[in-house]
Amino acid sequence: MILSIESSCDDSSIAITRIDDYKILFHQKISQDLEHSNYGGVVPEIASRLHAVMLPKILCNLRDKNIDFGDIAGIAVTNEPGLSVSLIEGVMMAKALHLSLKAPLLNINHLKGHIYSLFLEKESIFPLAILLLSGGHTLIIEAYSYNDIRIIAGTLDDSFGEAFDKVAKMLSLSYPGGPIIESRAKNGKDNITFPIPLIHNKDLAFSFSGLKNAVRLFLQDKKLNDNLIDDICFAFQKSAISHIIKKSKIYLESSAKNIKYFGVVGGASANMVLRENLISLCNDYNKEILFAPLEFCSDNAAMIGRCAIEAYKLKQFIDMNDLDISPKSRF
Repeated sequence: MILSIESSCDDSSIAITRIDDYKILFHQKISQDLEHSNYGGVVPEIASRLHAVMLPKILCNLRDKNIDFGDIAGIAVTNEPGLSVSLIEGVMMAKALHLSLKAPLLNINHLKGHIYSLFLEKESIFPLAILLLSGGHTLIIEAYSYNDIRIIAGTLDDSFGEAFDKVAKMLSLSYPGGPIIESRAKNGKDNITFPIPLIHNKDLAFSFSGLKNAVRLFLQDKKLNDNLIDDICFAFQKSAISHIIKKSKIYLESSAKNIKYFGVVGGASANMVLRENLISLCNDYNKEILFAPLEFCSDNAAMIGRCAIEAYKLKQFIDMNDLDISPKSRF
């Protein structure tokens, strides 16, 4: 079995995954949304302190599940990218478990973990194009194997999920912004128009800072009420999703002719309006679309464990003294 730990941002999570058939034997995640909601975003110091409390709590819950710790063949931990003060909490727990259980260490890239959220309890499929949408990243990736993963496009500024969080904060809505904006947009009417970012630019890149600023400028001197907030959420979501679809279309037209599968992963990929639009787009280009289960779209240790099985089979173990952290990805 693989014991996996995820603490890259504000979700504390531990999982146990069986190597032979990828079955998830245990998974628990404790979210910090409530603690960060008053600030409109993640406060790193608070996140770090909560990980120090929640990770041992989950480990105690795991012990009560009668898991035989002698069967743990590897300790996997997210070590990049993410908040340094959050990553370190998981890494320190992994090192402690490595010393106590004498099981080898596996360092796992968080973004690679999101890719493997598509393959929970199943075999992986390659080659694969991936649209990764999260609070910190907006990427188009091509994956040909565990060790051959290439970033094709990224964002010039804010990420898709980050833009939702920041607009929600402008509207004095709670954190995280994605689910509440999606919910409010259902009641909104098409009375407002925001620009679609980079609409006349054919480059394969994303940008959300201009859209975010357009919302900010619109809100100047406006007196908010529930109907207006709903309409703003509708208009913002419509523009943000249109941007994702237009840039994904450019990619599918130019670069992905020989790749059959198009995966969509990351916490922000749970938006159902986005999913409906992506399904339609992939149908137009004869691509088979893959989604991570909604339960495992956001950060979780199950995806880290599934990814770690591949690293384990390749014997990509790391010495404890070489296990460090990085806020940036090193695919």
